[in-house]
Amino acid sequence: MSIASSFAPCVIIPCYNHGVMMPAVLARLAVFALPVFIVDDGSDQLTQQQLEHLACSHAQVTLVTLSRNCGKGAAVLRGLEAAAVVGYSHALQVDADGQHQIEDVPRLLAEARRYPHCLISGQPHYDASVPKARLYGRYLTHVWVWLETLSFSLKDSMCGFRVYPIAPTRALVARQAVGQRMDFDTDIMVRLYWQGTPSRFIPTRVTYPADGLSHFDAWRDNLRITRMHTRLFLGMLPRLPALLRRRATPHWAEMTERKGLWGMRLMLALYQRCGRTPFMLLLWPVVAAYWLTGHAQRRASRQWLHRIRDYAHQQQVVLPLPLNSYAHFLRFGQAMLDKTASWRGDLRWGREIDFAPGVREAIGPLEGRGRLILASHLGDIEVCRALAQQIEGLVINALVFTGNSRRFRQAVGALAPQAGINLMPVERIGPETAVLLQQKLAAGEWVAIVGDRTAVTAPREGTRRVTWSNFLGQPAPFPQGPFVLAAVLRCPVMLMFALREQGRLRLYCEPFADPLRLPRTGREAALQQVVDRYAARLAHHALKAPLDWFNFYDFWQLPTDPQNTEKRSDHE
Repeated sequence: MSIASSFAPCVIIPCYNHGVMMPAVLARLAVFALPVFIVDDGSDQLTQQQLEHLACSHAQVTLVTLSRNCGKGAAVLRGLEAAAVVGYSHALQVDADGQHQIEDVPRLLAEARRYPHCLISGQPHYDASVPKARLYGRYLTHVWVWLETLSFSLKDSMCGFRVYPIAPTRALVARQAVGQRMDFDTDIMVRLYWQGTPSRFIPTRVTYPADGLSHFDAWRDNLRITRMHTRLFLGMLPRLPALLRRRATPHWAEMTERKGLWGMRLMLALYQRCGRTPFMLLLWPVVAAYWLTGHAQRRASRQWLHRIRDYAHQQQVVLPLPLNSYAHFLRFGQAMLDKTASWRGDLRWGREIDFAPGVREAIGPLEGRGRLILASHLGDIEVCRALAQQIEGLVINALVFTGNSRRFRQAVGALAPQAGINLMPVERIGPETAVLLQQKLAAGEWVAIVGDRTAVTAPREGTRRVTWSNFLGQPAPFPQGPFVLAAVLRCPVMLMFALREQGRLRLYCEPFADPLRLPRTGREAALQQVVDRYAARLAHHALKAPLDWFNFYDFWQLPTDPQNTEKRSDHE
């Protein structure tokens, strides 16, 4: 007999010595009138007799018998084979021990009908009956699965309450061996994801019966699961490019604009759940993926390291090691953790971050007028903004341009809601910007603006307001806007850097001008002197932490304006 319907579900129950509990499981399933395949996985004689009796007394039950105990995975696969022969399209896997909330079957089947190409799985909500060792062990598996798929879309890979699309599942196992025992549920879900079969999850309650029979062997099955994760990790490595190109939602590479956002969300979720150590372990392979696929960024990193090595040699400075492009990418990932931890309040003055000599004197009393911080993409000004919350009376606003502010606000909003406070998006620096900042400064607040990023496009055709200055031995373009704004505001101007040195963050803060003057007579020459001094201090601090440079593009060239290709000689 064959099934004609395009969505034809059945139930598969792998059973090993759970004959006593099977009548109750079948009674709870009976209301759904689903055909049931019970796969006897080499049970003892008593269980065999019980199952044979159930098959004879229930018309919807088909008994499939394995001659010896082969494991849960082998039993499920044998059930899928039997269901496929008859013509069923989907199979609901239910454990025989009564753990699962059978009443949620309609919800899982409805999701499978709506998304027939997906694996539909329960997402367990446990009560107090769950063994603590099993509960904590699941979190370790979660971390491994996130790594093996480079995605958080697999919310739980160990729940045996799920609906398989039979055709793609059998196609997978026909060409790829999967785990046959307690490693089956996770192994097949990850490999289906690799194949292009996503998973969707339905919350469900899971209860461990007080008199339940568990076949989980702590030593053998944990060893088996460890081996499985080792195989999956090694199998993930050659799939890195394909996984990063995946467009399935949610994945950090869904679209170019959201790469940074999903990268941050991925790491934040891991840090929140598991702490710093798992974050750092996961960071190595994740950064390796970015390093392998980020050709332009890798080229820019190597260019930066080449220039700073030459400059350090000229200055007779020994740079800290390691100093390679992968370490550069890795440091950027670590900076993401610093950003997250600082906004969460996990970094503290005097513990994870300290003051460089002279900083306290440079900051001085907080009363009176506010100050303008000329920041940069050397180190992380966001760490400084977050840590300012720990200092009474100190508020640091950040001026960001609307060309990037929407993505930036989304990203920091995902990291911590408070990160969006005191964020000031502007389209361009003009008189209205100066008025707004003047109000902040008059209230005693500080304002940070970066001085090392030029605009992507010129404000109008044929113009680009930059000043070229010698930086690490080569002319580089710096935007004029932040320095002109500082002169208009006539407030104390400071430089600030948060750099990682010898395993700790160190804050550098030094006076730059009070006020910054750009007289009308000789204005260009005065501006050149100011930018030259800024570039020199940027180079000075870059030697302290060369991997803290987070401009991953050719800093010494102007970006190409599609309407106007500007020659550097026009500004020299």
